[in-house]
Amino acid sequence: MGPASTPEEVPMSRRTVLFTMVAVLGLLIALVANTAWALPRPAEAAAPHAPLTGTTPSGEVRGYLDAHSHLMSYEGFGGRIFCGKTFDPAGIEAALRDCRDHEPYGIPAWLENFTRTGSPLGTHDTVGWPTFRDWPAHDSLTHQQTYYRWVERSWRAGQRVLVNHLVSNRILCEVYPLKKYACDEMGAIRLQAQRIRELEAHIDAESGGPGKGWFRVVRGPAEARDVIARGKLAVVLGIETSEPFGCSGSADRPRCTREQIDRGLDEVQALGVSSMFVCHKFDNALCGVRFDSGTFGGILNLGNVLSSGRFWQADTCTGAAHDNTIEPSGDLAALLAGPLRALRPLGVTVPLYPKPPHCNVNGLTDLGAHMVRGMIERGMIVEIDHMSVKAADRTLGILEEAGYSGVISGHSWTDETYVHRIYRLGGMITPYAATADRFAAQWRRDRAARDGRYVFGYGYGLDANGMGVLPGPRPGNAADPVRYPFTSPFAPDVTLERAHTGTRAWDVNIEGVAHYGLVPDWMKDIHNIGGDEIIDDLARGAEAYLQMWERATSHS
Repeated sequence: MGPASTPEEVPMSRRTVLFTMVAVLGLLIALVANTAWALPRPAEAAAPHAPLTGTTPSGEVRGYLDAHSHLMSYEGFGGRIFCGKTFDPAGIEAALRDCRDHEPYGIPAWLENFTRTGSPLGTHDTVGWPTFRDWPAHDSLTHQQTYYRWVERSWRAGQRVLVNHLVSNRILCEVYPLKKYACDEMGAIRLQAQRIRELEAHIDAESGGPGKGWFRVVRGPAEARDVIARGKLAVVLGIETSEPFGCSGSADRPRCTREQIDRGLDEVQALGVSSMFVCHKFDNALCGVRFDSGTFGGILNLGNVLSSGRFWQADTCTGAAHDNTIEPSGDLAALLAGPLRALRPLGVTVPLYPKPPHCNVNGLTDLGAHMVRGMIERGMIVEIDHMSVKAADRTLGILEEAGYSGVISGHSWTDETYVHRIYRLGGMITPYAATADRFAAQWRRDRAARDGRYVFGYGYGLDANGMGVLPGPRPGNAADPVRYPFTSPFAPDVTLERAHTGTRAWDVNIEGVAHYGLVPDWMKDIHNIGGDEIIDDLARGAEAYLQMWERATSHS
């Protein structure tokens, strides 16, 4: 069952406070969702200019693509980790306010403090609307960054496709002490799918009635093209979760069946989901994951035990592709790792690892292969990020055997040796959003790997409200800053002043992408760095995505 539409407080599970704090800190860093509602307040009203239609006379879509964000993640993870909402029936004052448990002065907000400063001790201004002194910010991981008026500013500047991933994580929900909902991942997915439709209806009501709003959830590429031709934003639904359809466990001890996967795929497709991850952050019954490194990787390793029953398992890689390095993997650990490998068949694992480069020993399981083939049958887009290199290799092999184009690396979480294979299939690469100079450098590398048989377009995975930092201010930007007002590189009739909400205005040169409304400013900075060529490729991002999707749906 999904969570109730009227939430009730769920009591804290019987875990020690120490384990809760340690585990959730690491999980948060690494994890990366009606017509009677209130009319917009004048202070939050959008600019009056009309948007470009987004389609050329020849039928080609022109507009930029965000292939990975989380508008409804505030309803995931038990519903109490994020402060603020994407929208609220009571208006912006209710939507953009801090968590009550952050009072007074942000002192109890140890997660926010830790993720921003590395220490659980700290303070921040908790007023929110209308002053926003301390949040949203590009490095604030627990405050709302996707308020719908901010998304609207990006649409007006030329964005035409947004892939919104419904997201949750059972383990993170269980270890976090505060929650409104039960921790069932699929229940959270259902609730977020409901909320995204409610947002669509809310925007319709503001725009004059059903179907008239600028925000349209689409189920297929033909519908997306129609929406974009009418000058609106096409919103594609995806899923990024660690235990899809309850498939926790491991290859030899799965907690789901083929029939369960088939029913799950049918259900999420009925919800409007078109793109999906097979695994995320923890090994599951479907595939092994690409590790997180460092201290927080070590803490996620504890979460892997809770989810799959085992620590991550790694060998030294023998090929060019590799996963991220995990610790401990020094000389002593490497010495012990060899003999301990013999315990794996018994289900006994120990977090000691050989010398890097590391490869997860777990790849795509037979159940995982069944899910990938089920996605192909349904014309869904396979999200290859977060898979171990062993799992990604087998998945790409299945897609190559089928001649299937529907594959994307949406936010830089796959090995770069697979870029050529993804492009040869007709899939897409949309890297994690970074400062303009770093993003342009990645674009040059990916562009060199493109396949000339397919339209090349580029996009990005902003991962807004995905518990990852957004692009900060570009280092050294004083010599060539974004100068306000500026003309959108994608819509020559659109002029943008500084993003403004309540009494607060933001400057991308100083604050980076503090929230979704700063994406157009970031795009202008990318234009300053990369010139017209990168803008041309970004303007074809939505078209390339739709062509990939069309090849996938026609295959099925």
